[in-house]
Amino acid sequence: MRLYLKYLAMAALAAVSMGCKSQPASIASADNSNTLLWEVSGNGLARPSFILGTMHILCAQDANLSPQLRQVLDATGQVYLEIDMDDLGQMFGSLKAMAMRNGTKLSDLLSPEEYQRVEKFFGQKSPLPFSMMERYKPMLLSAMVVEQQLPCEKANGMEIMLMAEATTRKQEIKGLETMEFQVGLFDSIPYAVQAKELLKAIDSMGQDKGSIDSLLLAYRQQDLAMIEKVSMMDDGAVGGNLDLLLYSRNRNWAAQVGPIAQKMPTLFAVGAAHLPGSQGLLELLRKQGYTLRPLKNETTVKTTSL
Repeated sequence: MRLYLKYLAMAALAAVSMGCKSQPASIASADNSNTLLWEVSGNGLARPSFILGTMHILCAQDANLSPQLRQVLDATGQVYLEIDMDDLGQMFGSLKAMAMRNGTKLSDLLSPEEYQRVEKFFGQKSPLPFSMMERYKPMLLSAMVVEQQLPCEKANGMEIMLMAEATTRKQEIKGLETMEFQVGLFDSIPYAVQAKELLKAIDSMGQDKGSIDSLLLAYRQQDLAMIEKVSMMDDGAVGGNLDLLLYSRNRNWAAQVGPIAQKMPTLFAVGAAHLPGSQGLLELLRKQGYTLRPLKNETTVKTTSL
């Protein structure tokens, strides 16, 4: 059940104090801003905190912790993810929120022929029984479709790797928001629209992998400008609700970072698409008076073919 809940949490992200440790002698600056790892300092902070851009679902060989990121963990006392994926009580409590309201099912939103296509896909591809999934909000299911388009057999997420490392170090893991809040956002997007987007994602499997490949490449190259560009290309349900799903959450998180970092040096790890742009988390923190310094994050770039 724990793996089942973490699998759902990873799909929903498509995610608690011990004493501070001493700062290493130095964590090297990046030569340019092509990095997903940033130091946050100034504006009254006694010691720096850090921000890492993650990808919630990616190939397992790409989910690794760089030496610089391990140094950052040495310099911090806790880890904040989008959601506390280690809180089983919260995970269990969110199961009800994953379902569509008023007992709605996918069969209510699609024609019989369309419904059969969706049922056949998940019957072949998903480790979860479709009888459970047909009541889930369709955007959650769409995230599972994305996983099937990865150019690898085994998927993982940076959050899972960070949780394992933080647990080994006996560092507390917390969340900037709850999973119930995250999946509740999808209630603001008509279920019928979500269902059509799910069907489109399934029907285009193997035909339109361009955006997935581009996002993976941008993540491997730690290219925030490209990540922002690819994120803005979505013209479906996500593209029409960027303020709901991206910008408003950036504002909420930016308001939390300072008070949390004042109490303890912290690593904040959120989806990489939340970092760049004029409404991104990095710029919002700059406007509050914090200094953002790009750090080297020399992950091993794999040669997986795209």
